[in-house]
Amino acid sequence: MAKDEKLQQYGAEQIQVLEGLEAVRKRPGMYIGSTGSRGLHHLVYEVVDNSIDEALAGFCSTIHVTIHKDNSITVEDDGRGMPVDKHPKLGIPAVEVIHTVLHAGGKFGGGGYKVSGGLHGVGASVVNALSTHMEVEVKRNGKIYKQEYEKGKTVTPLTEIGTSKHTGSKSTFWPDPEIFDETEYDFETLERRLREMAFLNKGIRITLTDEREGKEKNEEFHYEGGLREFVLHLNKNKEALHDNVIYFEVMDKDKEVEVAMQYTDRYNEMLLSYANNINTTEGGFHMVGFKTALTRVFNDYAKRNKFLKGDDSLSGEDIREGLTAIVSVKLTEPQFEGQTKTKLGNSEMRGFVESATSENVLAFLEENPTQAKIILDKCMRAARAREAARKARELTRRKSVLDGVSMPGKLADCSEKDPSLSEIFLVEGDSAGGSAKQGRDRLRQAVLPLRGKILNVEKARLDRILNSDEIKNMITAFGCNIGADFDESKLRYHKIIIMTDADVDGAHIRTLLLTFFYRYMTPLIEKGYVYAAQPPLFQVKKGKEVYYTYSDKEQEKLMKELADKPGKADIQRYKGLGEMDFHQLWETTMDYNSRTLVQITLDDATAADEIFTTLMGDKVQPRRKFIEENAALATLDV
Repeated sequence: MAKDEKLQQYGAEQIQVLEGLEAVRKRPGMYIGSTGSRGLHHLVYEVVDNSIDEALAGFCSTIHVTIHKDNSITVEDDGRGMPVDKHPKLGIPAVEVIHTVLHAGGKFGGGGYKVSGGLHGVGASVVNALSTHMEVEVKRNGKIYKQEYEKGKTVTPLTEIGTSKHTGSKSTFWPDPEIFDETEYDFETLERRLREMAFLNKGIRITLTDEREGKEKNEEFHYEGGLREFVLHLNKNKEALHDNVIYFEVMDKDKEVEVAMQYTDRYNEMLLSYANNINTTEGGFHMVGFKTALTRVFNDYAKRNKFLKGDDSLSGEDIREGLTAIVSVKLTEPQFEGQTKTKLGNSEMRGFVESATSENVLAFLEENPTQAKIILDKCMRAARAREAARKARELTRRKSVLDGVSMPGKLADCSEKDPSLSEIFLVEGDSAGGSAKQGRDRLRQAVLPLRGKILNVEKARLDRILNSDEIKNMITAFGCNIGADFDESKLRYHKIIIMTDADVDGAHIRTLLLTFFYRYMTPLIEKGYVYAAQPPLFQVKKGKEVYYTYSDKEQEKLMKELADKPGKADIQRYKGLGEMDFHQLWETTMDYNSRTLVQITLDDATAADEIFTTLMGDKVQPRRKFIEENAALATLDV
């Protein structure tokens, strides 16, 4: 077809206009992130956020969330109730505007809300658009009103259905299975988020009820201590260095900051930041202000009290080692930036948070000299370890230059230079490593055998970690460095695949590796570069056919299917990867077309920190409790 003909075909009639909420149904990922589990649960958060906004404005004290038997959700609050009077411009009830018009709400000026979490104004309308059915009840003006919607469209007029002395809003919705990959809610996922909201908004009471058969459960979240209790919750399986949680709250006209922090005997920092209840995982100006103040105050105090001599100083990393801190700011007009819109861009918050932190942390140190000394001693040890780690890194660099060898000797590298097309298998043991090297696709697949169990980084400082040969080999092979020096642009493989035996030792090695990645190479997990291979548990031969199964349940199903077929049940139970020859390892676990990989994700930093602390930390009792509670879920070959 000629170029001018193509141009003529591209006219006004080719421009598609999506009316109302059609755009949301057409591109749901743009509004809720995904149509998987994360997006499904996000619907609940959008509705809950509206109730939280009522709480921030001082009109709501209780929020009830219910998962019904059919996986529909009800969110009910005791706020003022959504407005039911007619909108002056649109001529329909305000509650209908909220649920059927994008970017409509009381958060865009006009005094509806001074501080608000969901500032895009898409909450209720997006939930409506992505639900097969939605019902809203409003208690207001002594009356109860009800309206129903389907897939974003109004199906009943706003109707008065009764009277009430109370006020509040109640929303029930049924997620659309045409939109979502799954419509079954996970109690624990909702539990984590609702607990977080209760911590961030002290005094509010949130309940979560599960009515589903066999899953009946009811939890209540109510924390008068707010962030103080949040820090204690995060540190429950850690050893605190001081009993008192350092806490302060500073308000100034249209902004406020609330901070809670406590030092532990751990070697990793746990910093969480929020702006209007939104988890700012990429930080922002409020975190810059907090970190700057912390570094300056501790150095000034240390020099004044002779902890430091001459020009010596502590780095920010030294001061934050073992620190658990939560920084929560609230402001009228937040600006969110960054790739995922989770970075606070309001520059005025830097000076505000810096000033508040300086004044209050200094006051704590001066009023608590004994606790201050304990914290400073830890900071000084961290500084000495940092210097030792620096020397270890320098030594490693000099060695590689002198020897002319940059990659570890055990690494069988791939020839592909494009990281997005390259992958590396971290294989347990030299035997399986040999099979993997033979069976791999040499163009795109690299193999690094690991000898034994790597160091548990949860119990070691960086200087000791850098002396571990297995960890050094991984750092060198990946090319992206670790900790504060991590550089994603230098990562040599965009798939890092953990391949271990399906037994207790294999699970332990996998956990040790994930602990290392989470603590020192967090972006690897955040950006989705880490995977776990799924080797088969059984090989079944019948006649000339060969089958592989990956779980006991799958094996039982296969045996029933093969029962009527002629020939003998030759079954091999794989104890480890080393029992497979390279052909079997390739076709079951490494072949792009037939393998199964599990991507390791980081949906919740607080949950991840808690589980790694529990599994890999010093305290035995929490680990025993975790094992007892989850033993039924394990399918390990002991």
